[in-house]
Amino acid sequence: MKLTYIYHSGFVIEGKTFALIVDYFQDTDDVFVRKHIPLFAGRVYVLVSHRHPDHFNPEILRWKRLRRDIQYIFSKDILEREKAKPADAAYLAKGDTWCDDTVSIRAFGSTDTGVSFLIDAEGKRIFHAGDLNNWHWSEDSTPAEIQTAESDFLAEVDLLAQSVDRLDLAMFPVDARLGRDYMRGAEQFVDRIRVAVFSPMHFTSSCEAAEAFRPYAERAGCRFAGWKAEGESIDF
Repeated sequence: MKLTYIYHSGFVIEGKTFALIVDYFQDTDDVFVRKHIPLFAGRVYVLVSHRHPDHFNPEILRWKRLRRDIQYIFSKDILEREKAKPADAAYLAKGDTWCDDTVSIRAFGSTDTGVSFLIDAEGKRIFHAGDLNNWHWSEDSTPAEIQTAESDFLAEVDLLAQSVDRLDLAMFPVDARLGRDYMRGAEQFVDRIRVAVFSPMHFTSSCEAAEAFRPYAERAGCRFAGWKAEGESIDF
């Protein structure tokens, strides 16, 4: 399979029989994804973990003009906030599953809005965290706020760990805007779940800050996808 980094938390995952586009926000040149949609092999799936504008761009609904077989799978908060119509997509809340004969997608929780996605396809198990993270700002949050954020996050990770013994690929936030402890959630994630390939995300253009997580990920046994520019790809 091939993983292509688009921007922020946006990725394309290509197999022999499918292409998955997850949390598209923007292309650097505004054409990469749209140019490739007609060329992808197999069926095209477009997943959105939640309604925040850095994860959901309404433009994606116009891609149906480029490819009639697109299947949209959105978090239910997008429907509830009327960002899309009932007929536009299949909608998942935490615990829901959508599947066909090519992919199986199960919605897990988030510590912000929406869901995270566990995807099974072509024998690979893939996780996209959406906005699941240990979201706290050590310099500004109170000890009680930090403890609550951490406990809420670990509860969600433990639920995932009960369902999977390993992940072939995990895309997870490494966002330096959180301050001193910005890698803590990622550290806790790879400590609890065995991950073959770890891809940082949610770092906008801060590639160097994301790259700083490489040593920890590699000590945990992960192959680290160190993105230097949008549009880069790796095989996994």
